[in-house]
Amino acid sequence: MKQELIFLGPPACGKGTQTNKLSEYLGFPHVDTGSLLRAEIASGTKEGAIAKSFIDKGQLVPVELVGEIIGKKLATDDCKNGYVLDGYPRSLEQAKMLEIINNKIDGKNTASFKAIYFDIDTNILIERIIHRQSCPKCGEIYNKKFKPPKVDNICDICSVELKTRADDNEEIAKARFETYYRETAPLVEFYEKKGVLYKIDANGTIDEVWERLLKVIEG
Repeated sequence: MKQELIFLGPPACGKGTQTNKLSEYLGFPHVDTGSLLRAEIASGTKEGAIAKSFIDKGQLVPVELVGEIIGKKLATDDCKNGYVLDGYPRSLEQAKMLEIINNKIDGKNTASFKAIYFDIDTNILIERIIHRQSCPKCGEIYNKKFKPPKVDNICDICSVELKTRADDNEEIAKARFETYYRETAPLVEFYEKKGVLYKIDANGTIDEVWERLLKVIEG
């Protein structure tokens, strides 16, 4: 049966690490909005050109356009057996749009849809954010406290100097959480009412969270 998996959770909750790992484990595409938008822009598509016009002005890409790009990806043969969708939906409007997309693609075929929520203490998230580093070349994420590189400030993979985002500080982190809980958290209630929400404890090591995630996926 086709598996449609989406992931919810506040910034720095570990979704990216786990969804990348899960995508490889299941053999499903890891679909994230940011990468899709960048790919459309790099390919010079009509949708990419429109998206770029908004991004260049510092504006959000319209919901309808993001949905169109997501829908185009989910309709490809790569996603015929399932997908791991990270970073979408981010609002009730997008959640309803995703339902329309899935219904259109799946038709009368049966599919298993799960919304997996990473539940974690906000204080731990702030610690993760203010100690976070990333590789400017390959994008690998590190954390000085929880997942340090083998050599200080150097990427294990590329051997280049790691960077710290200017907005990775406590004040901005708290503001991001406020935005998340105001705009995105209602999705938890939306999917809970539909009976497709699965909460996992995202406190702990990467391996501990991975084991909890597998129990949900394979349960």
